[in-house]
Amino acid sequence: MWLYLIVFLIPTIGYYTSPNRSRQNNVLFFSIYMCFLALFVGFSDMFGGYDRYIYGEIFDNIADVTTMKGDYSDSLLYNFYSSEIGYTFLNVLISFFTENRYIFILIVTLIIYILLFVSIKKYTVNYPLATILFLGLWFFFTFTYLRQVLGATIVWLGIRYVIERKFWRFMVVVLIGFSMHNSAIIFFPLYFIPQRKFSPKLIVGIMLSLLVLGLSSIPNSFFEVYESSSIVERHAEYNASGGLRVAYILEAFFFLYLILKNYKNIPNDKQHVVLLNMALVFCGILLLFVRSENGGRLSWYYMIGIISTLTFIYSYRYNIQTLGSFLIIGVCLFLYLRIYTNWQAYNLLSPYKTFLTDGYRDNDIIRKTYEYNYNYDEDKFCRKAFRFTPNF
Repeated sequence: MWLYLIVFLIPTIGYYTSPNRSRQNNVLFFSIYMCFLALFVGFSDMFGGYDRYIYGEIFDNIADVTTMKGDYSDSLLYNFYSSEIGYTFLNVLISFFTENRYIFILIVTLIIYILLFVSIKKYTVNYPLATILFLGLWFFFTFTYLRQVLGATIVWLGIRYVIERKFWRFMVVVLIGFSMHNSAIIFFPLYFIPQRKFSPKLIVGIMLSLLVLGLSSIPNSFFEVYESSSIVERHAEYNASGGLRVAYILEAFFFLYLILKNYKNIPNDKQHVVLLNMALVFCGILLLFVRSENGGRLSWYYMIGIISTLTFIYSYRYNIQTLGSFLIIGVCLFLYLRIYTNWQAYNLLSPYKTFLTDGYRDNDIIRKTYEYNYNYDEDKFCRKAFRFTPNF
């Protein structure tokens, strides 16, 4: 656990020890830290749940097809992801250069963190605080939900086209994200949300209405369509509480309180308004799916709005930066530790181990059930890490 606490404390210390004037522009610190996170996640062994094993098995199968120059339509990949051609293409492309599941996961993780770096750098004004919010809201999910996280970081590239009102370019970006994970289609309505600040009363009314609707069975019925398209990303019981997701309600209203309390200080320019409305949609989705085990994951596509809006609120004036940031960092630490504790009950995160050493972690419950190739236990590079001559 101490290792993960250190991971959280690094940006926190950086936030409070750096001179106030440099908090907004410390690109070097942000770049180094995001690189560290990418390598920390990318080089980790089969952490976070059984999704990694499923990704690994499907990739190893596609790599074998590439080696034998076989028919991809007969592969596991085609059977599982026939409707998500972007992810299929990515697997096939990487299989020309490696046949090893660990290198595949590392490459995908690096792509995710590069895209994440681009969006946070472009749309936030305080990098240490932005990384703290990322750690509390999303960090652990980058270990295991590779497809959906990749889809989200891709569609964020389309935010600029919402601001600039370039529909077809926005559509292309969304379709690319959709081709990685079908749930990315939920980002499409963003283009049609009016670019203006809505009245606080209207916002509160809509949020309460979404909560009431969320308490019914209607959103769950809607979400069944999404779940049926994500058969290989079933969520294990270690991350489900069942029934009412009280954490969603508390999280949504906490963020809404921070936003509405400082609402008048958020500028009316297009970029701030679009990101503000994304933050509100993020909260609305959480409230809409308070009875869904996985529905809250749809809010991930709007998470950059929360990160951007809150970093602006707590950076525009020093006294707010000092007092309010302490509260938000405390909440992020709580969210961070809550996820860690829930997952660690199944030994999903600790002790930390990279794939650079052979063997496996003791008491790894998921491995006992989902490991498909025990040769990896003896030699992590039992399958070639690199094909120096691509097998085109």
